[in-house]
Amino acid sequence: MHNNDSPFRVLIGKPGLDGHDRGAKFIARALRDDGFEVIYTGIRRTPEEIVAAAIQEDVAAIGLSSLSGAHLRLFPAVVEALRKAGVNDIAVLGGGVIPEEDIRQLKEAGIAEVFTPGTPLEVILEAFRNACRQHREIHQP
Repeated sequence: MHNNDSPFRVLIGKPGLDGHDRGAKFIARALRDDGFEVIYTGIRRTPEEIVAAAIQEDVAAIGLSSLSGAHLRLFPAVVEALRKAGVNDIAVLGGGVIPEEDIRQLKEAGIAEVFTPGTPLEVILEAFRNACRQHREIHQP
C-alpha cells in the first residue's frame, strides 16, 4: 500500500486480437487488492483506445498484456499513441509471453518494465508502485 491519501490509478489493457485475459485479470485483481484503483479495458483494444481510456481516466500507469506474440508491434504502438496525444508522463509496463531477447527492444521503445511468466507478483506490484510514485511526484504542487 502507498502512503498518500488517494490511491494510485492504473489501467490494464489487452491490445490487439489476443483474447486470453486470465493474466491481465489476475494482475488487475492483485493491483486492486494492493489498494490501486484499476480500470480494465477488456480484450481486443487498439492502442488508441487504450490511450484514450488512460487519458480519460487520468491514470498514472498503463499495464499491457500480450500472449499472442504481437508485443513488439503493439506495446510500442501504445507508447507512440501517448506521444501523439501529447502525454509523456504515463508509464507503460508490459507483460505476457515475451521472449528474453525482445525485452531490450521493448525498453528501447519506451516500455518502462517488462514481465515474463514466473515474475514474482511482488516485483510487478512494486514496479507499478514506483511508476505511480514518479507520476505523482511530477504532478504534486
